Amino acid sequence: MGKLAQSTSKYVIHARFDAEGTVEKPDVIGAVFGQTEGLLGPDMDLRELQKTGRIGRIDVELKTTSGKTSGLITIPSSLDSSETALIAASVETIERVGPCNAKIIIEKIDDVRIFKRKYVIERGKELLEKMFDEGAPDTEVISEQIKEAIRGGEIETYMGLTTGPDIESYDSIIVVEGRADVVNLLKCGIRNVIAIEGTSVPPAIAELSKDKTVTAFLDGDRGGDLILKELMSVCDVDFVARAPMGKEVEEISKKLVFKALRSKVPVEKLGKTNSKSENSKRNSRRPREPSKKMQPPKIDKQKALAFKKAIDDLVGTRAACFMNSKSEILGRVPVKEMFSTMRSLEAEALIFDGDIDQKLINQCATNGVKYIVGMKTGRIRHTEGVTVITIEDLK
Repeated sequence: MGKLAQSTSKYVIHARFDAEGTVEKPDVIGAVFGQTEGLLGPDMDLRELQKTGRIGRIDVELKTTSGKTSGLITIPSSLDSSETALIAASVETIERVGPCNAKIIIEKIDDVRIFKRKYVIERGKELLEKMFDEGAPDTEVISEQIKEAIRGGEIETYMGLTTGPDIESYDSIIVVEGRADVVNLLKCGIRNVIAIEGTSVPPAIAELSKDKTVTAFLDGDRGGDLILKELMSVCDVDFVARAPMGKEVEEISKKLVFKALRSKVPVEKLGKTNSKSENSKRNSRRPREPSKKMQPPKIDKQKALAFKKAIDDLVGTRAACFMNSKSEILGRVPVKEMFSTMRSLEAEALIFDGDIDQKLINQCATNGVKYIVGMKTGRIRHTEGVTVITIEDLK
């Protein structure tokens, strides 16, 4: 779990300590956990944050000279910048390490994304040089490629949600469904974007909608319809834009992104527009077959036992874990990070504290995940190669 958390961390806290005596690594780590416990409340407790993968493995380097010990503490964090700063400040309150008086000072907090962005730019230059060797490409194409590489590194968070940079500074915002949608719009040069990242609308978006002009930009499927209803019930939405029918915002081209946004519809006209379009769609569709009652999936007994234990451990945590074909847990992350983590793992099963929707099923099919275990499902289509299991199926 520690390695997985470090690979997805956004910041690294660097702290220097000096102890007036001889101490060892377990003493330092014990002091960090013990003396910060309860300081920032249960939601910011280091042990709980490490269980959900939001704080990585704490590393300590130390040396002892003339009976005194000094060294460095590094703490990886996938929290947002303000929460990471609070964790760092709490570490400075430590006054003892083991039996000795000690002092801890935060030297710096590194933004891991800065180093990634530098790598992307340098690597981009190398790739462009190879392109020039093979034949000089158009200058406009080169410029756009570099811009897209930089924009991909501009992702930030606001109240735990994935956004473009400085979302609070804009007079208008574009609300999309997930992180991949934010990435696609950033590549298109659209920065005032924020993701819902779930089936329910977070309070942060409802609060932003009070003072800003809000455009809901949603997928062209039933999932987009459901999220639109939820948005309109809790937020002050001004305009609605949709991806083409059957398409998702994350997969459409720059041309289609701007076409959809230019065609956005004011909310007050939405009811009339929808009634006309829906009537024409119904007339062109064949009658649907009656839906069949879903039967509980057939699962190998050993896998069923492993899935049940994993889902029971996750209830109420808003976390997810991945398993390999031997039913071994590969790692645990917050639910909102499971899409990006899935792409970097070779997992057979995803178990998470949340509801299963079609978008998640499609993502699992793309990444070779054969089993999804969640709390419950909505109306979903069958997807070849993916078995959907709910907590009720495991009882």
